[in-house]
Amino acid sequence: MTKLSRALSLSASALALALAAGTASAETIRWARVADALTLDPHSQNEGPTLTLLRHIYSTLVSRNADGTLEPSLATSWEIHPDDPSIWVLTLREGVTFQDGSAFTAEDVVFSYERVLHESSGFRAIHADVEGAEAIDDYTVHVKMSGPSPLYPNNLTNFFIVDKDWAEANDVVAPQNFAAGEENFAVRNTNGTGPYKLVSRDPEVRTVMEAFDGFWGDAPAATEVIYQPIPEAATRIAALLSGEVDFVQDVPVQDIARLEQTDGVKVVTGPENRNLFFSYDMTSEKLRSSNVDDNPFSHPEIREAMALTLDRDAIQKVVMRGQSQPSAAPLPPFVNGWTEEMNAYDAPDVARATELVKSVYPDGFSVQLDCPNDRYLNDEAICQAVVGMMGRIGIDVSLNAQSRSLHFPLIEKWETDFYLLGWGVPTFDSAYIFNFLVHTREDSYGAYNGGKYSNAEVDAKIEEIATMTDLEARDAVIGEIWDQVMEDRVFLNVHNQLLAYAVKDGLNIEVHPENQPTMWTVTFD
Repeated sequence: MTKLSRALSLSASALALALAAGTASAETIRWARVADALTLDPHSQNEGPTLTLLRHIYSTLVSRNADGTLEPSLATSWEIHPDDPSIWVLTLREGVTFQDGSAFTAEDVVFSYERVLHESSGFRAIHADVEGAEAIDDYTVHVKMSGPSPLYPNNLTNFFIVDKDWAEANDVVAPQNFAAGEENFAVRNTNGTGPYKLVSRDPEVRTVMEAFDGFWGDAPAATEVIYQPIPEAATRIAALLSGEVDFVQDVPVQDIARLEQTDGVKVVTGPENRNLFFSYDMTSEKLRSSNVDDNPFSHPEIREAMALTLDRDAIQKVVMRGQSQPSAAPLPPFVNGWTEEMNAYDAPDVARATELVKSVYPDGFSVQLDCPNDRYLNDEAICQAVVGMMGRIGIDVSLNAQSRSLHFPLIEKWETDFYLLGWGVPTFDSAYIFNFLVHTREDSYGAYNGGKYSNAEVDAKIEEIATMTDLEARDAVIGEIWDQVMEDRVFLNVHNQLLAYAVKDGLNIEVHPENQPTMWTVTFD
């Protein structure tokens, strides 16, 4: 049984009871979270809130359940070609239509591959080993890889399929170049095969979607979804308590205990497939925001000092109110490649850290920290805490906290010296992290390698694991890559995020490890 078939219709009598009790409506879900989607172009921004909203309008070839298992979506099956292990054979679902009524065929999948591999796509690294796609017939696609890629289907869960004719008619053959501030028709208009179709959109204010009556899956219980970004934490919670919204996705950690004691509201929690870390420009000769003549982060002593002064336990207790899992490993525990050894961290040693800074800069140094203030749980507060910690060892950090719409382009355009980033791993495999964050920025690799880390031996191993069929040997190479990355202190990891959703009684939403709640799977009491 698929997740779509688990979406239940609400009877008229149950609906009347729910409304009489003042609980959530079975027809409309009013959904609030801290941030809006950056764009509706399905191949532009590989970013959490953007993916979450797009998932309701566009379908992927393969989906992932909350338990991490893969299930069919637009592809009903996928298997390695019997005569060529470098080809994946995708069998497509028949009878699917786009929301403008046009038929979904293999031609649209091939076009979507061409589009997602374009240089302006934010998803190129996910498909770095794809050489091309070919339509064999209307419902069969061959995806040619650079070599055997036994884990490639894991990379299809965030690959949205676009209608070729619609894209050509509206001049959106190439994805929006978000970092360059580009606009195109697909930024505000959609045509997917997903459970909901776009009714109206006012960016940063309100997006309304209605159930698509031609959806290939079971009809959702919620026929209308109203998505409303509310950046202010207190305002989000007030909207829930006043009945203006039914579901708050980003519950402030300071409000969890209070909401758990509030009648008519329930809080559901779980670990997220996302780690928060700091990174820094390790290779430029001089930093743009520092007062010294060289690059402090190029010195191993400085990177070690920063690790020694970071008090993860204090951040967990004071800033996160216990809602985090402190860790030195820049990947969640359920991702392939994680180890207990990577996860461990030493207690802060401010005296030793101070000595290390003074050994390179007797008078210390200054630098700017770039931080989002509307993306992760208490992101600006985490950055403020780290500013204080660094100040104790002679690193004078000035904080630049701003919207993620301004923050992420700094990383993509290499215009930041020191920054906070959160990273989820939808493939549940370390290669996803390596391709985006570790590999030298070239071709399809390194899109979010804002620290400019570059190691030729590491790059070669990253490319090697893409086509390794001996999974035990592959895991060994993954371990070698992590050993080097941890030794070089490419990341200053803080913690694995924990999720908390607050919903009105009568509405049941499962916490998803990728923080990707799906309104078409909700049930109502």
